Amino acid sequence: MNQTPIMSTTTSGLLSGKVAFITGAGRGIGAAAARLFAREGARVLLTARTESQLKAVTEEIRAAGGTADYVVCDLTDPAGVRAAVNRSVELYGRLDVAFNNGATGQPPGPMDELSEADFDRVCAVNLKGPWLAMTAEIAAIRATAGRGALVNTSSVGSLMANPALPAYGAAKGAINSLTASAAATYGPEGIRVNAIAPGTTLTEMLYDWDAESPGTIEQLNARTPLGRAADPDEIAQAAAWLLSDRSSYVTGTVLRVDGGMRA
Repeated sequence: MNQTPIMSTTTSGLLSGKVAFITGAGRGIGAAAARLFAREGARVLLTARTESQLKAVTEEIRAAGGTADYVVCDLTDPAGVRAAVNRSVELYGRLDVAFNNGATGQPPGPMDELSEADFDRVCAVNLKGPWLAMTAEIAAIRATAGRGALVNTSSVGSLMANPALPAYGAAKGAINSLTASAAATYGPEGIRVNAIAPGTTLTEMLYDWDAESPGTIEQLNARTPLGRAADPDEIAQAAAWLLSDRSSYVTGTVLRVDGGMRA
């Protein structure tokens, strides 16, 4: 997997002057987004559950000349989520944009074979977690920047039948609905809310799925017109655009970044 090199921030960056809050930033799409947002001029606050991963990405961004810090946060902890969002304001004085990317997977298989505990965990992390984060982020934007943008990570698997990952797909489908509702609610205040729906992306979650069900990546690529999986940076690029002022008239949308899988 090729990783786009980090370059020093510039004043002409896509997110220049903005403060960005990112969940699930220790690895995969979230880590790629943290690197990219910093390259594009944002001051970033990274959150995830694993401190060693957060520290490594933060130090990498700083070494490249970017501004970054991190806070350990579990998306199932309401007080912890609020404190993490508020930390961005404490550190940088404001909050402009947020990328709600943190998620958990599920054991692949038919719906009736999924345990209740796994179902509850997926819903707690992938649905309630982003709801908690969005609520705190909107409050922080209102109190500081006044206007801003949120992007939630959905999945192309929320847009069709998802027999291998039914709870994951259902939770992501609910995120699409929350995104639309938030866009309608907060648009009059100048707060835009969108989602991205990645297709097959080379993250640890995908590799874990492929390990449990060998051949998964190959099968998914065969269903993708571009014939390959995405690098996490390619997904992060879409989130960066949606958070930037260049998408100023875009809100309430679920942008497919799927190599044409749903074309």
